[in-house]
Amino acid sequence: MEKIKIFYKPSVEQYINNLILLLYEQEYFGFLEDAIEYKNRIIDYIEQNISTFPAKPTPFLLRKLGSQYIFYKANQRTTWFIFFEENDNIFLVTHITNNFSEIIKYF
Repeated sequence: MEKIKIFYKPSVEQYINNLILLLYEQEYFGFLEDAIEYKNRIIDYIEQNISTFPAKPTPFLLRKLGSQYIFYKANQRTTWFIFFEENDNIFLVTHITNNFSEIIKYF
């Protein structure tokens, strides 16, 4: 199996790191450690599945976010959409959002 490399745009890294505090401050999690673990599960999913999960082409109106996407169902209420570019087993995660975002109406 060919080795893959995964990179994240700085804006994606910032979003994911800010997500920890947001989830904790809005009391989605009672402990900061739980919010960190939730974030880690998202990252683990990306790292383990971006090269194997069947990616879908991004809808035309959202192509500026990335040409392909995969999704991660974190729980019954929340699905994460991970947008990326890929070239020769090098992946660049360009955007991440969830089903509560306004842009999801374009799916």
